[in-house]
Amino acid sequence: MTTPTKLDTTKALAFADRVWEGEILPALTDYIRIPNKSQAFDHAWREHGHMERAIVLIETWCKKQPIPGLTVEVRRLEGRTPLIFMEVPGTAGGAKEDTVLLYGHLDKQPEMSGWRAGLSPWEPVREGDRLYGRGGADDGYSAFASLAALRLLHEQQIPHARCVILIEAGEESGSPDLPAYVEALSARIGKPSLVVCLDSGCANYDQLWSTTSLRGGVWGTLRVDMLTEGVHSGSAGGIVPDTFRVLREVLSRVEDEKTGTIKVDALHVEIPAARRAQAAASAEVLHDEVHGAFPWVAGAGPGDRSVVELLLDRTWRPALAITGAEGLPEPALAGNVLRPYTALKLSMRIPPRVDPEVAARALKDALETNPPHGARVVFSTGSGASGWDAPALAPWLEAAADAASRAFFGKPAMSMGEGGTIPFMAMLGERFPAAQFLVTGLLGPQSNAHGPNEFLHIPAGKKLTCCVASVIAAHCVRPG
Repeated sequence: MTTPTKLDTTKALAFADRVWEGEILPALTDYIRIPNKSQAFDHAWREHGHMERAIVLIETWCKKQPIPGLTVEVRRLEGRTPLIFMEVPGTAGGAKEDTVLLYGHLDKQPEMSGWRAGLSPWEPVREGDRLYGRGGADDGYSAFASLAALRLLHEQQIPHARCVILIEAGEESGSPDLPAYVEALSARIGKPSLVVCLDSGCANYDQLWSTTSLRGGVWGTLRVDMLTEGVHSGSAGGIVPDTFRVLREVLSRVEDEKTGTIKVDALHVEIPAARRAQAAASAEVLHDEVHGAFPWVAGAGPGDRSVVELLLDRTWRPALAITGAEGLPEPALAGNVLRPYTALKLSMRIPPRVDPEVAARALKDALETNPPHGARVVFSTGSGASGWDAPALAPWLEAAADAASRAFFGKPAMSMGEGGTIPFMAMLGERFPAAQFLVTGLLGPQSNAHGPNEFLHIPAGKKLTCCVASVIAAHCVRPG
């Protein structure tokens, strides 16, 4: 009897529907209820115990999966967030060089304000195809979907290589603990020839999208001090420069306030021709969906930039966002006082191939040198993360992704860059330069990871599970 190497599409979709509805979604619902914010946002995460609750929930679910040889461990290094390490032996033999590494994370972003009536970050709500709540799409489903994909292969008796699954608990804080775990587990991880990451995005929910690049980031606080205490604005206004005005002036050294263009040369790179071509191909598919997916207020929009340039702006060019402020009272509580200082949290997305340490120094020099009016201007950088540019897809992986997308979504696979950061990808790219990468996920239009009203698109999750299984099956019989 010949061993099958390809999934039965109809049976696979039925399996995914059954497992998602009966097992994954109930577990995800419980997971969303846990406020396991990442360590950068909950410094007392150990004492609060929410991370431990999430670990136990996922560990318990995973251990119940009927996958021959599956082992599930919670690894703990002193002073670090825990990590779930899973291993499934290959059914087709092969050495550790044939390992497939699957990755996800279980920590979450903070609540964020602005959730619409009837929704909240910690109380899951299903509305049709959407499961709302913090962390469902980013990235709670990853452990469940990874094992469901392997379980699907076993159900259809399709061979696969040895698989290792890492679910970390610090990605939203920049993965500070992950390198130590990868080092400690290096002998057990082996040398992956394929990495599957389920923490990225999709430009629509109609086909399989793979991420070919990720931006890095530099984060820090810019503070301007002018006085030692607040004074009456009537007596000081016109004599003492307002700290907000000074902030505006120094920020203009970095960003053109009319266009958003970043003026610091060290933060730019030459965009590869292949990535420009991918952006053009994506624009042909997406058209106005590129900007139409965002919740603009009436009359607002991105200006007259072409869709291709908007995609490149989001993926291969630096961009500044002000994500927090200090020293500004709420409007209702603001008196006629010239405030002594203003501080802003800056988030600077940087393109792949830009060193975050170089970028941080360049920003610090631009912001602090020759402070206006002798103000005290300090830019304190915190964490930084490298971007990532994927190696060219091997022909077998390109063909496998396309075949999976056509089988389970009914449309061809697409590739494009993403504007966010997954620190693990840059680290893995350096450690395993010969590996191939399928970086994908469910963060699609309006899913709003990190913001209010985050949701997971359930039908896309089911189809993505089948696609992952299909690609792992193709990896097992790839040429060479």
